[in-house]
Parts: sequence; C-alpha cells; structure tokens
Amino acid sequence: MKRLLLVLALLVPACTEEAPIIGDDKVSVTVIANVPAATGPVYLAGSIEELGPWDANGLIMQGQGTERTATFSMDDGEELQYKFTLGEWSREAVDENKFPLDNFILTASEGLTVEHDIAGFRPDMRVLMDDWEGSGVIGTLVYEQDVESAFLELPRHLSVWLPRDYDAPENASRRYRVIYMTDGQNLFDPRIANTGTDWGVDEAMMRGVEAGEFESAIIVATWSTDQRFEDYSPWHNGPQYARFLKEELKPRIDAAFRTLPERENTFAMGSSMGGLMAMYLVTSHGDTFSACGCVSTHTPLSPNVVAEWTGEKADPTPYLTRDIEEGRLTIPEGVRMFFDYGTETLDAEYGPGHEELRRFFTSQGLEEGEDFLIREYPGAAHNEAAWRARVGDQLTWMLAGNVPLPQAGAGTNREVE
Repeated sequence: MKRLLLVLALLVPACTEEAPIIGDDKVSVTVIANVPAATGPVYLAGSIEELGPWDANGLIMQGQGTERTATFSMDDGEELQYKFTLGEWSREAVDENKFPLDNFILTASEGLTVEHDIAGFRPDMRVLMDDWEGSGVIGTLVYEQDVESAFLELPRHLSVWLPRDYDAPENASRRYRVIYMTDGQNLFDPRIANTGTDWGVDEAMMRGVEAGEFESAIIVATWSTDQRFEDYSPWHNGPQYARFLKEELKPRIDAAFRTLPERENTFAMGSSMGGLMAMYLVTSHGDTFSACGCVSTHTPLSPNVVAEWTGEKADPTPYLTRDIEEGRLTIPEGVRMFFDYGTETLDAEYGPGHEELRRFFTSQGLEEGEDFLIREYPGAAHNEAAWRARVGDQLTWMLAGNVPLPQAGAGTNREVE
C-alpha cells in the first residue's frame, strides 16, 4: 500500500503556487503589464519557445484587474523580444495614438522584473470593418469576413476596393481590370494595418488616374492568417492558395463586380513572401495572371531559413536558385514582371537573389524594361512605409504598360482630394 501511494505521489502533480524549479543555467524573469480597467485576458507573445515562439496567445498572464503578471524561466543572459496581445495579433497592444508598439526587449538575469504601462489594445477588426468610411479610403471598401476555402485550412477576411469612379452613372457599363493582392489588412486602413501605416494603394491608384497615367482598376485583397508563411510560399502551401484564387475567389469576383476577367486584365501583387506568391501566380498560372508586382521579394528563402525557425540546419540554397538550376522555373509567353527591393534592414539581403533573377530572365530571352524590371530603392527598408512610398511605380508598370518610370526614390506621394 505504501508503495502504491509513493507511485501515485510521483504521477500526480502537486497543486501549489510554488515557482517551478529552475536549473543552474536558468533564471526566473517576471513581466508586469498595467492595462486599462475591464481588459480581458492578456497574453505574452515573444521570441522564446515558452512564448510560442511568437504565438499571439503564447502565455496567458495572471491577474484579472489592471495589473497582469507572467513569470517564466530563461537562460541567464538570453535576450527576449516580446509583445502583449488579447490572444490574437489583430488585438495587440497599442500606444495612445492607437499604433502598435515596437517589440519590448529584455536580457534575462536572476530575479529580473520589468513593468510596462499599456495604453490599450487594438479594437476588434470587425468594428473597424463596419466603419470602413472611417478609414479615410478614397473610393469604396467592400469587406467579406471569414471566407472559407476547400483548399485552405484557415478562413480569411477579404477586402475589395472599388475606385471612386466605379459607381459614377456614366460608368454604369464600364468594366475594370483587377489586381489580386496579399496581406489585404495592410493596404487601405491605417487603423488596421500591422504597423499603423497602410500602403495607400487607393491614393496611389487615384494619383495615377488623375495624372492620366492609367485607368483605375479593382483591388481584391486577401488578408493573411497565422499560416501566412505556408500560404504564400510556392514551396509549401502556395499551390493550394493559388487554387483558392483561381478556382474559388476569381469566379466569385467576376460574377459580383464589373470586371474584365481575361488573362491580360488580371494581375497579382504582394510584398516579401507575398512577392514570391505574385511571381508564382504569373509563372505557374500564366493562363490567369499576366503581370505581377513583386515588392521586396524574399528571394533568400531556403530550406535552411525555414529550419532555423526550429533551431535546425538544412540546405542553404534558396528555393528560387534550385528551381532555376533544376529547370522548374519557366516563364510563360507574354507575362510582365516588376521586382523591387530596398537596401536597409531585411531588404539589404535581397540584392544577390534579384541579380540571379535578372541573369535568368535575360538568358530566357526576356528584355529588361519590356518584359521585366528589377529596381533597387537605395535607403528603403522592409516595411509598409517604404512600400507605400513606391507602390505607385508598381501600379504604373502593371496598368500603364511600358512607360518610363520616375527615378527610384523620386516618389509621387502628393495628396489626393
């Protein structure tokens, strides 16, 4: 009987409030968040395994009032970057101006306690979507929430932007070209955009129209999900995402709006991983998409980059390089492609990959300036503000055809009434 009780004691955890036992190389760290009254459950998300890493609901903080606390162990001297959320990235902590906070950073040491005053959290996106006019958008935003797909695991929101001339009586029979874009939450509404800065695609579109550079187009923008990487990677779930666009979404859009559905009037655009997806849509589905705008395209992506997220090692050869070397990357006749990148932050790593693309395109008989364009923007970083500054160049390339673009960095972001 004593032996049975001993075994049970080893198997059943004790229900105490004592701190977990920490090894010799571990230290205890406490993070305190002072939040507004009536705030719901608060979560700590960050760069260490215990916080996800970077899961929006990584570690629930203790307490129900205005003070929330999380205590956990880390390696002595280890750096942690972290944020606070209400369980979703769409509900992360913001400052007094409703802009998302930068990552907090600490270096672990025994007994370290850090405290933060949090002004609030992003409001529920659905409230902002209902108040689309409050975004200041030029034109009309049509939202569809939680769009399901037979090809994708997670539902996603959808933004359809209609230019302000779409509903003009004189345009009642006019049809429009369509650009399909990724990361739709970042394109039109600064209240929703991840960094508090939207791309201003609506403004850039109307600047081009008013300057007589091109005719307006409809923007169909799918929001990203927690599976953004998998969905936008051509070497992971990207083929399924492409089927969602081609087989499910595009037919619905063509039925609901006055579109020009033909290949020559259908384009793709995105940034970073979204740039890879835009290129994939044109090169692998050239029967549907005829041109792409690839912004800060993440050309270094490789099996090793993916493996490093789990602390492992793999082949460092970029996927694009392997596709070129093994003959898997082909260019359909008549497509047009625009790639760009900056020279700061993550974009500083993108030059070699784009030079490789330039050599490959040229070897395939493509003419730069006619069939493709690759442009470097000196001083530009990897963020929405940088993309906002040059999105007009991408729109001009796709919608105006082969017209000379202004010098890189010149910018045309004047206000539109």
